[in-house]
Amino acid sequence: MHFRKGKYNFKGNQNGNLRDNLKGTIPLLALLTAFPAMSTDMMLPALPSLAETWNQPLSVINLTLVCFFVTYGFFLLFYGPISDRFGRRKPLLFGLAVYIVASFLCALASSASMLIFSRMLQAAGAAASSSLSMAMTRDIFSGQERERVLAYTAVIMAIAPMLAPVIGGWILVDFSWPWIFIIQAVMGGIGMFGVLRFPETLTSVSNTPFSRVMHAYGRLMLNPLYLIMVLVMSISLFPLYSFVAGSSTIYVTEFGLTEQKYSYFFAFNALAIMVGSITCLRLRKVFSSGHLMTMGFAGILLGGILLLTTGKHGPWSFALPMFLITFSVGISRPPSNNLVLEQVDRDTGSASSLLIFTYFTLGAIGMWFISLEWGDKIPVLGAIALGCGTLVLAAWCILQKRGIRGTV
Repeated sequence: MHFRKGKYNFKGNQNGNLRDNLKGTIPLLALLTAFPAMSTDMMLPALPSLAETWNQPLSVINLTLVCFFVTYGFFLLFYGPISDRFGRRKPLLFGLAVYIVASFLCALASSASMLIFSRMLQAAGAAASSSLSMAMTRDIFSGQERERVLAYTAVIMAIAPMLAPVIGGWILVDFSWPWIFIIQAVMGGIGMFGVLRFPETLTSVSNTPFSRVMHAYGRLMLNPLYLIMVLVMSISLFPLYSFVAGSSTIYVTEFGLTEQKYSYFFAFNALAIMVGSITCLRLRKVFSSGHLMTMGFAGILLGGILLLTTGKHGPWSFALPMFLITFSVGISRPPSNNLVLEQVDRDTGSASSLLIFTYFTLGAIGMWFISLEWGDKIPVLGAIALGCGTLVLAAWCILQKRGIRGTV
């Protein structure tokens, strides 16, 4: 049974406050999901100057990104099963508190090693947000409505990577880089205030003893369809995370742009996520989710070809193929996330955590790989996009032939 409220379907046993507070539900979920993008993209314009200030190679400064993602992914594995056992609010509030404290520590960092450590602590707190926001979406919505909400959330959260580097660039014009982390601490406070006003979404907690909550991952490992879908969808994001780590070097060092102009090009690329998600919402009225995923994966492949052939001719010749790749991710990600979650009937928090853990673990590998001392990062990024696009498109075609379909 579902409750009908406007055009959303709520699961039948949910707290009535959730239905009454629909207008605040999606923005809060979007804010919580946007924490990784805000925490990484806002500091991107500062990376080259930090390398110069501390006299460190850019590969060392990029560890503030790589270590953030590795730590973030690791802690995701804990928040999911813990939230299945004790509810979503308490772990989420704990994570936000850690995030706020760590953001202030980042602002006080006086060396690369201190910033890297503080960023790892910041990631440990931020891990609660995106994992549990997806689990909360699974708690509240179901079926095609969940897919629609995931798409709306993707549209709203796309504003974060668009604005984050621009805000970072503006801060660097008139202030110093520590103010970037002070603003992130304020963002964490806003998220905590929203969670405090929001009811618990998990109406029936697991009665599994705390010592056995991690056993949920063992059950997930016995679900081959879930594991295959997680791996395929995670590989599709590999080029995007590689771009995040390599973009400042490409635009500032290779093309000679200022930090502020770089932030605008990065925001242009982030706009592609929002346009792709909006396009997904429009096209799903005509095409099945499976067809949208096929188009998205094919777009990543095509973008890789264009990067290899035209990407070195100038900022726009690089930005436009990258826009296509990110746009294609925006089209495919909402239905793919929903399809992954459809493969499980229990342990939703753990399933969400493992999904995002895989995203960010592969993303960290992509960030590390593109941060190596390549003479020219553009063809490397093009080869990554071409290889990943080919792999996920082929895998998705095989899965469809074996009976896995997107929601019609």
